[in-house]
Amino acid sequence: MKIPPDLLPEGFRDRLPPQAEVAARVSRAMIDVLTSYGYARVAPAIAEFESALAERSGGAARNQHLRFTDPVSGHTLALRGDITVQVGRIATTRMQESPRPLRLCYHGQVLRLKAKQLRPERELTQLGAELIGNDSVAAACEIVGVAIDALEAAGVKDITIDFTLPDLVERLAEKALPLAPDKIDAVRSELDMKDAGGLSVLGADAYLPLLAATGPFAAAVEKLRAIDAGGALASRIEALESIAATVAGRANVTLDPTERHGFEYQSWFGFTIFAKGYSAALGRGGTYYIDRADGTSEPATGFSLYPDPLIDLADEGVVQRIFLALGTDASTGAKLRSDGWITVAALDENDDAVLLGCTHKWTNGQAIPV
Repeated sequence: MKIPPDLLPEGFRDRLPPQAEVAARVSRAMIDVLTSYGYARVAPAIAEFESALAERSGGAARNQHLRFTDPVSGHTLALRGDITVQVGRIATTRMQESPRPLRLCYHGQVLRLKAKQLRPERELTQLGAELIGNDSVAAACEIVGVAIDALEAAGVKDITIDFTLPDLVERLAEKALPLAPDKIDAVRSELDMKDAGGLSVLGADAYLPLLAATGPFAAAVEKLRAIDAGGALASRIEALESIAATVAGRANVTLDPTERHGFEYQSWFGFTIFAKGYSAALGRGGTYYIDRADGTSEPATGFSLYPDPLIDLADEGVVQRIFLALGTDASTGAKLRSDGWITVAALDENDDAVLLGCTHKWTNGQAIPV
């Protein structure tokens, strides 16, 4: 069967005017925020050797790569599904001697093997910031604040940040609420699924109160404090309160300390960003470790945002386009462009200002609405 020339693979799309310009404008506004905080921009390659990319990605993410054979090297290559791991590679190889903390930001397209239920796209825009070499409370406060600023620059309002503690079970299992090592993963999974019955079957009833420590931050963190056996979570709770205080009045803060899905490789802190009017999360972030080639690891804190939903709902605005009749002097067009106009020059006498999408026409030295 011959494929129609305008048919794209499932999950892919073209952005046409004016939406393509909207996409550039929204992304540019967000990236400008990141660079204003001192995050230097990097542009990783869109494809890497599949074996190396899969090793860094780990878990389920490695099964989301689109693969192909490189006709030059004969090796299997993979198109990136996440830029974060590529930034980690750059930081620990090409920029390993750069002073820490190292602030890097990025923007680009990522591709997924399969779409998710709430996100049918397989090609996504991803942008974010990574603070390499530090996973302190101060680093987390900065990263959460930068993420909020970036979204606000894109016009997002009514932001909600949901905090989680990815290492919660491991921390409690050490002493406060002991668990056999072979039960830790199972208990973590049941907590993530909010399955009280599953916890009871595992003999982990002591972990049941954690399921209630969710919701608006102030109330949820008090519930977490009340069930903190022996103060095992005291430092974590204090850290969460410090981060929440930095965004007070700018975003709603909620807490779900047992949320694990998507945070498998985060260390002590994770967060997900939501906003009113958007059905799915707009991004997520937290603290993590980057593995180095010598077997050591380096702490980091960062976030990734997926702005396609923002672009789809963004106001296209009115673009001031002025029509220049055939024979208009080049210096006139240059002056108008320097004044902020978009000029559309006629190429023959039949060109029509309205059909070419112009809002004005240059006539007798004046911009006349059409």
